[in-house]
Amino acid sequence: MKSITTLGEFIIQRQKDFPYAKGELSRLFSAIRLAAKVVNSQINKAGLVDNIMGSMGQENVQGEEQKKLDVYANDLFIKSLMARNEVCGIASEEEDSYISFSDEVGRSGKYIILMDPLDGSSNIDVNVSIGTIFAIYRRISPVGTEATLDDFLQPGTEQVAAGYVIFGSSTMLVYSTGNGVNGFTFDPTVGVFYLSHPDMTIPDEGKIYSINEGNYSYFSEEVKAYIDYCKQPDPATNRPYSGRYIGSLVADFHRNLLKGGIYMYPGSSKAPNGKLRLLYESNPLALLVEQAGGKASDGHQRILEIVPTELHQRAPLFIGSTSMVEQVERLLKGDRGQTA
Repeated sequence: MKSITTLGEFIIQRQKDFPYAKGELSRLFSAIRLAAKVVNSQINKAGLVDNIMGSMGQENVQGEEQKKLDVYANDLFIKSLMARNEVCGIASEEEDSYISFSDEVGRSGKYIILMDPLDGSSNIDVNVSIGTIFAIYRRISPVGTEATLDDFLQPGTEQVAAGYVIFGSSTMLVYSTGNGVNGFTFDPTVGVFYLSHPDMTIPDEGKIYSINEGNYSYFSEEVKAYIDYCKQPDPATNRPYSGRYIGSLVADFHRNLLKGGIYMYPGSSKAPNGKLRLLYESNPLALLVEQAGGKASDGHQRILEIVPTELHQRAPLFIGSTSMVEQVERLLKGDRGQTA
Protein backbone atom coordinates (compact mmCIF):
# COMPACT_ATOMS: atom_id res chain seq x y z
CA MET A 1 0.00 0.00 0.00
CA LYS A 2 1.28 3.44 -0.94
CA SER A 3 2.53 5.45 2.02
CA ILE A 4 0.44 8.55 2.76
CA THR A 5 2.04 11.60 4.30
CA THR A 6 0.01 14.23 6.11
CA LEU A 7 0.84 17.93 6.07
CA GLY A 8 1.76 17.80 9.75
CA GLU A 9 4.13 14.87 9.25
CA PHE A 10 5.71 16.53 6.23
CA ILE A 11 6.36 19.79 8.08
CA ILE A 12 8.02 17.93 10.95
CA GLN A 13 10.19 15.95 8.49
CA ARG A 14 11.36 19.20 6.89
CA GLN A 15 12.00 21.05 10.14
CA LYS A 16 15.70 20.23 9.79
CA ASP A 17 15.84 22.67 6.87
CA PHE A 18 15.59 25.47 9.43
CA PRO A 19 18.06 24.87 12.26
CA TYR A 20 17.41 28.41 13.56
CA ALA A 21 13.72 27.60 14.08
CA LYS A 22 12.76 25.53 17.12
CA GLY A 23 9.34 24.44 15.93
CA GLU A 24 8.02 27.96 15.31
CA LEU A 25 7.38 27.39 11.60
CA SER A 26 5.56 24.17 12.36
CA ARG A 27 3.25 26.03 14.70
CA LEU A 28 2.68 28.78 12.15
CA PHE A 29 1.71 26.27 9.49
CA SER A 30 -0.53 24.58 12.03
CA ALA A 31 -2.37 27.89 12.46
CA ILE A 32 -2.70 28.39 8.71
CA ARG A 33 -3.91 24.81 8.28
CA LEU A 34 -6.57 25.21 10.96
CA ALA A 35 -7.85 28.52 9.60
CA ALA A 36 -7.95 27.07 6.08
CA LYS A 37 -10.13 24.19 7.28
CA VAL A 38 -12.60 26.55 8.91
CA VAL A 39 -12.73 28.89 5.91
CA ASN A 40 -13.24 25.87 3.67
CA SER A 41 -16.23 24.76 5.73
CA GLN A 42 -17.78 28.24 5.45
CA ILE A 43 -17.20 28.45 1.71
CA ASN A 44 -18.94 25.12 1.30
CA LYS A 45 -22.01 26.65 2.94
CA ALA A 46 -22.14 29.57 0.51
CA GLY A 47 -25.62 29.78 -0.92
CA LEU A 48 -27.10 27.99 2.09
CA VAL A 49 -26.29 30.42 4.90
CA ASP A 50 -27.37 34.02 4.42
CA ASN A 51 -24.70 35.63 6.61
CA ILE A 52 -21.85 34.32 4.42
CA MET A 53 -22.82 35.54 0.97
CA GLY A 54 -22.93 39.10 -0.25
CA SER A 55 -21.24 42.42 0.42
CA MET A 56 -20.38 44.15 3.68
CA GLY A 57 -21.45 47.44 2.11
CA GLN A 58 -17.99 48.98 2.50
CA GLU A 59 -14.60 49.10 0.78
CA ASN A 60 -11.19 48.02 2.01
CA VAL A 61 -8.06 50.15 1.81
CA GLN A 62 -7.58 48.96 -1.77
CA GLY A 63 -10.85 50.61 -2.79
CA GLU A 64 -12.41 47.19 -3.37
CA GLU A 65 -15.82 46.12 -2.14
CA GLN A 66 -15.49 43.84 0.88
CA LYS A 67 -17.45 40.63 0.90
CA LYS A 68 -18.74 39.15 4.14
CA LEU A 69 -16.47 36.15 3.73
CA ASP A 70 -13.50 38.51 3.16
CA VAL A 71 -13.94 39.92 6.63
CA TYR A 72 -14.64 36.52 8.16
CA ALA A 73 -11.50 34.97 6.66
CA ASN A 74 -9.36 37.97 7.62
CA ASP A 75 -10.47 37.84 11.26
CA LEU A 76 -10.11 34.07 11.42
CA PHE A 77 -6.55 33.96 10.09
CA ILE A 78 -5.47 36.80 12.38
CA LYS A 79 -6.94 35.12 15.48
CA SER A 80 -5.49 31.74 14.55
CA LEU A 81 -2.01 33.16 13.99
CA MET A 82 -2.12 35.24 17.17
CA ALA A 83 -3.01 32.15 19.19
CA ARG A 84 0.27 30.44 18.23
CA ASN A 85 2.37 33.24 19.82
CA GLU A 86 5.01 33.09 17.08
CA VAL A 87 4.32 36.32 15.18
CA CYS A 88 5.01 39.87 16.27
CA GLY A 89 2.90 41.37 13.52
CA ILE A 90 0.50 40.71 10.65
CA ALA A 91 -0.28 42.70 7.53
CA SER A 92 -3.38 41.93 5.51
CA GLU A 93 -4.78 43.23 2.26
CA GLU A 94 -7.99 43.90 4.18
CA GLU A 95 -6.36 46.10 6.84
CA ASP A 96 -5.46 49.78 6.43
CA SER A 97 -2.16 49.30 8.27
CA TYR A 98 -0.13 46.47 9.76
CA ILE A 99 -1.01 44.96 13.14
CA SER A 100 1.73 44.80 15.76
CA PHE A 101 1.30 43.04 19.08
CA SER A 102 2.19 45.05 22.15
CA ASP A 103 1.90 42.32 24.78
CA GLU A 104 5.02 40.54 26.02
CA VAL A 105 4.32 37.33 24.11
CA GLY A 106 3.65 39.21 20.88
CA ARG A 107 6.81 41.28 21.17
CA SER A 108 8.84 38.09 21.53
CA GLY A 109 7.56 36.67 18.24
CA LYS A 110 10.24 36.07 15.63
CA TYR A 111 8.11 36.24 12.50
CA ILE A 112 5.75 38.49 10.61
CA ILE A 113 3.09 37.37 8.13
CA LEU A 114 1.60 39.13 5.15
CA MET A 115 -1.56 37.72 3.61
CA ASP A 116 -4.42 38.08 1.21
CA PRO A 117 -6.99 36.20 3.30
CA LEU A 118 -9.43 35.61 0.46
CA ASP A 119 -8.15 36.27 -3.04
CA GLY A 120 -10.79 36.42 -5.76
CA SER A 121 -13.59 37.12 -3.31
CA SER A 122 -15.68 38.82 -6.00
CA ASN A 123 -16.26 35.29 -7.29
CA ILE A 124 -17.73 33.98 -4.04
CA ASP A 125 -21.31 34.62 -5.04
CA VAL A 126 -20.96 32.74 -8.34
CA ASN A 127 -19.23 29.62 -6.98
CA VAL A 128 -15.84 30.13 -8.67
CA SER A 129 -12.56 28.99 -7.10
CA ILE A 130 -10.99 31.42 -4.65
CA GLY A 131 -7.98 31.24 -2.35
CA THR A 132 -5.71 32.47 0.43
CA ILE A 133 -2.14 33.69 -0.18
CA PHE A 134 0.48 34.10 2.56
CA ALA A 135 4.13 35.01 3.04
CA ILE A 136 6.28 34.49 6.14
CA TYR A 137 9.36 36.56 7.00
CA ARG A 138 11.74 36.69 9.95
CA ARG A 139 11.46 40.03 11.68
CA ILE A 140 14.35 42.49 11.39
CA SER A 141 13.41 44.60 14.41
CA PRO A 142 14.82 43.48 17.78
CA VAL A 143 12.97 40.63 19.50
CA GLY A 144 11.19 42.01 22.54
CA THR A 145 10.03 45.16 20.78
CA GLU A 146 6.92 45.84 18.74
CA ALA A 147 7.01 45.12 15.02
CA THR A 148 7.79 48.09 12.78
CA LEU A 149 6.93 48.98 9.20
CA ASP A 150 10.44 47.96 8.14
CA ASP A 151 9.65 44.38 9.16
CA PHE A 152 7.00 44.28 6.45
CA LEU A 153 8.88 46.20 3.76
CA GLN A 154 11.40 43.47 3.05
CA PRO A 155 12.07 42.30 -0.52
CA GLY A 156 10.60 38.94 -1.49
CA THR A 157 14.03 37.33 -1.46
CA GLU A 158 13.81 37.40 2.34
CA GLN A 159 10.73 35.18 2.57
CA VAL A 160 11.31 32.07 4.66
CA ALA A 161 8.07 30.49 3.43
CA ALA A 162 5.12 31.28 1.20
CA GLY A 163 2.08 29.52 -0.09
CA TYR A 164 -1.57 29.53 -0.96
CA VAL A 165 -4.74 27.62 -0.29
CA ILE A 166 -7.10 27.10 -3.21
CA PHE A 167 -10.75 26.41 -2.46
CA GLY A 168 -12.06 24.69 -5.56
CA SER A 169 -13.42 21.30 -6.59
CA SER A 170 -10.96 20.12 -3.99
CA THR A 171 -9.13 22.21 -1.41
CA MET A 172 -5.35 22.30 -1.67
CA LEU A 173 -2.55 23.92 0.31
CA VAL A 174 0.60 24.57 -1.71
CA TYR A 175 3.72 25.97 -0.09
CA SER A 176 7.48 26.32 -0.25
CA THR A 177 10.15 27.01 2.33
CA GLY A 178 12.79 27.55 -0.34
CA ASN A 179 13.35 23.83 -0.86
CA GLY A 180 10.94 23.02 -3.66
CA VAL A 181 7.14 23.23 -3.85
CA ASN A 182 4.71 20.68 -2.44
CA GLY A 183 0.93 20.46 -2.59
CA PHE A 184 -1.47 18.91 -0.10
CA THR A 185 -5.09 18.01 -0.80
CA PHE A 186 -7.70 18.23 1.94
CA ASP A 187 -9.72 15.11 2.72
CA PRO A 188 -12.93 16.44 4.30
CA THR A 189 -13.95 12.99 5.53
CA VAL A 190 -11.14 12.96 8.08
CA GLY A 191 -10.20 16.66 8.15
CA VAL A 192 -6.60 16.13 7.07
CA PHE A 193 -4.35 17.56 4.34
CA TYR A 194 -2.42 14.79 2.55
CA LEU A 195 0.66 15.17 0.33
CA SER A 196 -0.77 14.77 -3.17
CA HIS A 197 1.60 16.81 -5.35
CA PRO A 198 5.23 16.32 -4.23
CA ASP A 199 8.04 18.32 -5.81
CA MET A 200 5.82 20.39 -8.10
CA THR A 201 7.47 21.83 -11.21
CA ILE A 202 6.14 24.07 -13.96
CA PRO A 203 6.86 23.20 -17.60
CA ASP A 204 9.43 25.52 -19.16
CA GLU A 205 7.05 26.20 -22.03
CA GLY A 206 3.28 26.35 -21.82
CA LYS A 207 0.27 26.64 -24.09
CA ILE A 208 -1.89 28.89 -21.90
CA TYR A 209 -1.94 32.66 -21.54
CA SER A 210 -4.02 34.26 -18.79
CA ILE A 211 -4.90 37.94 -18.92
CA ASN A 212 -8.00 40.09 -18.66
CA GLU A 213 -8.38 40.93 -22.35
CA GLY A 214 -11.21 43.30 -21.51
CA ASN A 215 -8.41 45.77 -20.75
CA TYR A 216 -6.71 45.23 -24.12
CA SER A 217 -7.25 48.79 -25.35
CA TYR A 218 -5.49 50.15 -22.22
CA PHE A 219 -2.35 48.01 -22.58
CA SER A 220 0.95 49.11 -24.10
CA GLU A 221 1.70 48.24 -27.71
CA GLU A 222 4.27 45.69 -26.53
CA VAL A 223 1.75 43.82 -24.36
CA LYS A 224 -0.80 43.94 -27.17
CA ALA A 225 1.82 42.48 -29.50
CA TYR A 226 2.39 39.54 -27.16
CA ILE A 227 -1.34 38.86 -26.82
CA ASP A 228 -1.68 38.94 -30.63
CA TYR A 229 1.31 36.60 -30.90
CA CYS A 230 -0.38 34.12 -28.55
CA LYS A 231 -3.38 34.01 -30.89
CA GLN A 232 -1.46 33.57 -34.15
CA PRO A 233 -1.55 30.03 -35.57
CA ASP A 234 1.91 28.48 -35.89
CA PRO A 235 2.27 24.67 -35.68
CA ALA A 236 6.01 25.01 -35.09
CA THR A 237 5.38 26.74 -31.74
CA ASN A 238 2.08 25.02 -30.86
CA ARG A 239 0.14 28.23 -31.38
CA PRO A 240 -2.42 29.56 -31.03
CA TYR A 241 -2.21 29.27 -27.27
CA SER A 242 -5.33 28.76 -25.21
CA GLY A 243 -6.66 31.83 -23.46
CA ARG A 244 -7.73 30.93 -19.92
CA TYR A 245 -8.68 33.60 -17.39
CA ILE A 246 -10.73 32.85 -14.29
CA GLY A 247 -10.31 36.17 -12.51
CA SER A 248 -9.10 34.55 -9.29
CA LEU A 249 -5.32 34.93 -9.14
CA VAL A 250 -4.82 31.76 -7.09
CA ALA A 251 -6.91 29.68 -9.47
CA ASP A 252 -5.22 31.06 -12.60
CA PHE A 253 -1.77 30.62 -11.08
CA HIS A 254 -2.51 27.09 -9.84
CA ARG A 255 -3.66 25.91 -13.27
CA ASN A 256 -0.61 27.34 -15.01
CA LEU A 257 1.73 25.92 -12.36
CA LEU A 258 0.42 22.44 -13.14
CA LYS A 259 0.03 22.73 -16.91
CA GLY A 260 2.47 25.44 -17.95
CA GLY A 261 1.57 28.93 -19.09
CA ILE A 262 1.83 32.60 -18.25
CA TYR A 263 -0.34 34.84 -16.10
CA MET A 264 -0.16 38.55 -16.81
CA TYR A 265 -1.46 41.60 -15.02
CA PRO A 266 0.50 44.40 -16.69
CA GLY A 267 0.40 48.09 -16.09
CA SER A 268 -2.04 49.99 -18.27
CA SER A 269 -3.05 53.53 -19.10
CA LYS A 270 -5.68 53.41 -16.36
CA ALA A 271 -3.55 51.49 -13.84
CA PRO A 272 0.16 52.16 -14.53
CA ASN A 273 1.33 49.77 -11.80
CA GLY A 274 -1.28 47.14 -12.47
CA LYS A 275 -3.66 45.91 -9.81
CA LEU A 276 -1.86 43.22 -7.87
CA ARG A 277 -0.26 43.85 -4.48
CA LEU A 278 3.47 43.19 -4.36
CA LEU A 279 3.61 42.06 -0.73
CA TYR A 280 0.42 40.02 -0.44
CA GLU A 281 0.14 38.45 -3.89
CA SER A 282 3.12 38.82 -6.21
CA ASN A 283 5.98 38.07 -3.80
CA PRO A 284 4.60 34.82 -2.35
CA LEU A 285 3.60 33.47 -5.77
CA ALA A 286 6.97 34.55 -7.19
CA LEU A 287 8.77 32.48 -4.57
CA LEU A 288 6.61 29.49 -5.43
CA VAL A 289 7.05 29.75 -9.19
CA GLU A 290 10.82 30.16 -8.93
CA GLN A 291 11.05 27.15 -6.64
CA ALA A 292 9.02 25.22 -9.23
CA GLY A 293 11.41 26.23 -12.03
CA GLY A 294 9.48 29.20 -13.42
CA LYS A 295 9.91 32.94 -13.42
CA ALA A 296 8.18 36.08 -12.11
CA SER A 297 8.88 39.59 -13.37
CA ASP A 298 7.35 43.05 -13.48
CA GLY A 299 8.42 43.06 -17.12
CA HIS A 300 11.84 44.51 -16.40
CA GLN A 301 12.92 43.26 -12.97
CA ARG A 302 12.72 40.08 -10.95
CA ILE A 303 9.70 40.42 -8.66
CA LEU A 304 11.53 39.08 -5.61
CA GLU A 305 14.23 41.76 -5.90
CA ILE A 306 11.87 44.74 -5.82
CA VAL A 307 12.43 46.69 -2.60
CA PRO A 308 8.97 47.75 -1.39
CA THR A 309 8.34 51.26 -0.15
CA GLU A 310 4.65 50.97 0.73
CA LEU A 311 2.58 48.35 2.53
CA HIS A 312 -0.07 48.17 -0.20
CA GLN A 313 2.29 48.72 -3.12
CA ARG A 314 1.18 47.49 -6.52
CA ALA A 315 3.37 46.18 -9.33
CA PRO A 316 2.84 44.68 -12.79
CA LEU A 317 3.18 40.90 -12.84
CA PHE A 318 4.23 38.40 -15.51
CA ILE A 319 4.53 34.96 -13.94
CA GLY A 320 4.71 31.38 -15.13
CA SER A 321 6.76 29.26 -17.51
CA THR A 322 10.26 30.68 -17.88
CA SER A 323 10.41 30.82 -21.67
CA MET A 324 7.08 32.66 -21.88
CA VAL A 325 7.99 35.25 -19.24
CA GLU A 326 11.37 35.87 -20.86
CA GLN A 327 9.72 36.44 -24.22
CA VAL A 328 7.47 39.12 -22.73
CA GLU A 329 10.52 40.75 -21.10
CA ARG A 330 12.29 40.91 -24.46
CA LEU A 331 9.23 42.47 -26.04
CA LEU A 332 8.96 45.08 -23.34
CA LYS A 333 12.59 45.98 -24.00
CA GLY A 334 11.69 46.71 -27.60
CA ASP A 335 12.63 43.46 -29.35
CA ARG A 336 9.61 43.18 -31.67
CA GLY A 337 11.33 40.39 -33.54
CA GLN A 338 10.01 38.04 -30.84
CA THR A 339 6.53 38.23 -32.40
CA ALA A 340 7.52 38.16 -36.04
